[in-house]
Amino acid sequence: MSKQQIFNTQLLNEIFPLDRTDLFFDALLGDASEGAYDIKLIFQGLDKNKLNFAFELHARPGKCLACNLTYGLPHVFERHPVINIKKVVEQIQKQIKDHANITKWSLGRTIQKTRDIHLIPLTVDLDNPININ
Repeated sequence: MSKQQIFNTQLLNEIFPLDRTDLFFDALLGDASEGAYDIKLIFQGLDKNKLNFAFELHARPGKCLACNLTYGLPHVFERHPVINIKKVVEQIQKQIKDHANITKWSLGRTIQKTRDIHLIPLTVDLDNPININ
């Protein structure tokens, strides 16, 4: 199984649709246009019994990520019904069901990749190692 086959961009966009950003900001701020960034789910690879994903935050034109408290977001994402991490993890499980089971998941601290891109790591622990090339 290759990561291109299992966690390609199209599938990741189905697991976490791009329009979820606007729904999130509409619920959080009452207006989607007030959001400072767009959220995208990315696959970063496999490390033993862990699948590494991240929520990639891309600054919207004219907006500043550094000015928008992205460091507190992992706690918000864990609980927010629009982000719905539980459903994201369930969708990941469907993709690997014949190879392993998810035992737990966790969100890491926000990482500043560039001025305009921040990452919130999503680590998914598995009961068995799986082979993804």
